[in-house]
Amino acid sequence: MQATKQEIIDKLRQDISAWEGFRPQVPGEGESFGLGPMEQSFQGRVFPTGVLHEFISTGPEETAAIGGFLAGLMQVLLKDGGICIWASFSRRIYPPALKRFGINPDRIVFIDVQREKDVLWVTEEALKCKGIAAVICETRQLNFQESQRLQLTIEQSQVTGFILRKGAKLVPNTVCLTRWTVRPLKTQLRPGLPGVGHPRWQIELIRVKNGRPGSWTVEWKNKGFKFIETRKELLQRYA
Repeated sequence: MQATKQEIIDKLRQDISAWEGFRPQVPGEGESFGLGPMEQSFQGRVFPTGVLHEFISTGPEETAAIGGFLAGLMQVLLKDGGICIWASFSRRIYPPALKRFGINPDRIVFIDVQREKDVLWVTEEALKCKGIAAVICETRQLNFQESQRLQLTIEQSQVTGFILRKGAKLVPNTVCLTRWTVRPLKTQLRPGLPGVGHPRWQIELIRVKNGRPGSWTVEWKNKGFKFIETRKELLQRYA
């Protein structure tokens, strides 16, 4: 039976990813991140580790939302030990707040540098250490060559890398496996009760190699991700 056009395209994409150093994960191979329907977007339906992810922020509110989502992912990546390196030249995250996401602040090593150009150097050096669970890099600039250099480092160590692009206006192409945005949403309170509800975000997977982009409404509740169906999604499901 002749292969269909789509099957040929899918095979070429897989071959190109392999040449670029990306190792596809298969179901059951990696840890479960509790990402529910989001996992359908990834090859093998597994959140990819040992690769480079890119998050785009246009303001401080989005930066805070991305930090919350990353903290939720760190809870899984740090479960079996190791530490996370968080490199930045203008960090604003409040370490004790990480406890809300099930992370002891001492599991994160914050490296704050004075010059932005030093952040990528620190990130590359950290990615070389196989004993590190993950590296988070806050920066405003990342070009194709710089991202390629980081990816080549990851191919050797298999450490998961996250790039948080702050104040991004023009976003050039990179070799990152994924590109995301995370926007904060109004929290939901119980009727008659004051205070602040559980963190809620609109998470959009803009680009993913060998996968399907998508958008989800997600809440952090009871130390896990909870997916909220919007009115539009409910109408589509029961139409």
